[in-house]
Amino acid sequence: MTKAQLLKKIARLESIQDQLVAELQTLDVMLKAVGFENGLATMKAAATELASMLEKEEQNSDAA
Repeated sequence: MTKAQLLKKIARLESIQDQLVAELQTLDVMLKAVGFENGLATMKAAATELASMLEKEEQNSDAA
């Protein structure tokens, strides 16, 4: 790839990153508005806990 092509690709990737960051910030605000105290961090913790509980249930039903 030429330097110009690389610079164009970098600019495209930076644009995509900006869009993703904006979407994550919006999601964080929305999650806080519906009760997740720390937004994404709280949702991630809740989802992790739920996944762990489901995995334990699955293991218990397989053992029975």
